[in-house]
Amino acid sequence: SIFLGGNEKQTMQNLNDRLAAYLDKVRSLEAANAQLENCILEWHKTKSHGKRHDFNQYEQNVTDMQRQIEDGKITNASILLQIDNANMASEDFRLKYEAEKSRRQGVQLDVENLRKELDGLTIVTTDLEMEIEGLREEHILRRKDHEEDMEANRSSQDFKVNVKVNAAPPEDLAKILAKIREDYEAVIEKNRQSLDSWYKEQSTATSLAATPNPEQTQHNENEIKDLTRTLQSLDIELQAQMSKKHMLEDTLADTRNHYAVALQNMQQIISKCEEELSQVRHDIKQQNNQYKVLLGIKTRLEKEISTYRLLLEGNADGTARKSESKTKERAGLTNRKIKAIVHDSVNGQVVSSTINEIHQQA
Repeated sequence: SIFLGGNEKQTMQNLNDRLAAYLDKVRSLEAANAQLENCILEWHKTKSHGKRHDFNQYEQNVTDMQRQIEDGKITNASILLQIDNANMASEDFRLKYEAEKSRRQGVQLDVENLRKELDGLTIVTTDLEMEIEGLREEHILRRKDHEEDMEANRSSQDFKVNVKVNAAPPEDLAKILAKIREDYEAVIEKNRQSLDSWYKEQSTATSLAATPNPEQTQHNENEIKDLTRTLQSLDIELQAQMSKKHMLEDTLADTRNHYAVALQNMQQIISKCEEELSQVRHDIKQQNNQYKVLLGIKTRLEKEISTYRLLLEGNADGTARKSESKTKERAGLTNRKIKAIVHDSVNGQVVSSTINEIHQQA
């Protein structure tokens, strides 16, 4: 608000001073605004030229690495398929090896059983030999007893005792014993011959069963050696494929880590750019607010200039009349001081206050 006294000339002078002050303030604000705009332009140029990031290369690298990762996945799938095939072949060879091993163990078990039977036959033969020896000893004892009986019989015949018995004539005891001995010897010989023939047959069968076929044995040994070599080669190939797989997995992990770090760096750059963009938007918003404030000040200044123009037009009409009255009344006038308080408000808030003193004579 502006309080005007009766002295329009002094009021005009105050308005001129205020107008000059406002113009100086406007010039200083325009200079500061221009300087700020230059700083913003330089900042944009610096950001657009000096720190501009070209992400095309990173995108190309990411595409290449993704293609390499896909190729690595396909290669890994092929290697896994080969490993599965090798495992299946190894399993087949292992089954064949186990079958041959079980056959070999069966043959060895048969050989052991035949050896046990041979040992049993040996024991039986020994027992029969011992039995034959016992029969021979018994035969010798019987012969000795028979000879003793014959000696006793001869000694009894020397006494010449004539005893007439009305009986059948006795048989010759020597003939009877000889016949018994011949019968025993025939039985013993028959048993010995049958035992020898049985022993020879069993020995021959055992020897044939215990003695393997050299050609079949050589064939089995060669097949076992081939299977062993094949199994070893497949095992070596499996180890090589596993090593290659681990190496590819390590390479894939390193690639993922590398691109994870690169992606993190890109995200940090994007976050920084977003922060800078947010700061620029904030600065633009502040400049817009300052522009609105300056626009309000400009509007008030235009209103005051209009008032100033109206006062100038009214002053031109009554200059002569006022000068005459002032000349006549100069002697009897008294001095009077008037204070004009000017408040600058923006959006209902007082920004600045100016106090102007006006001296009048009455």
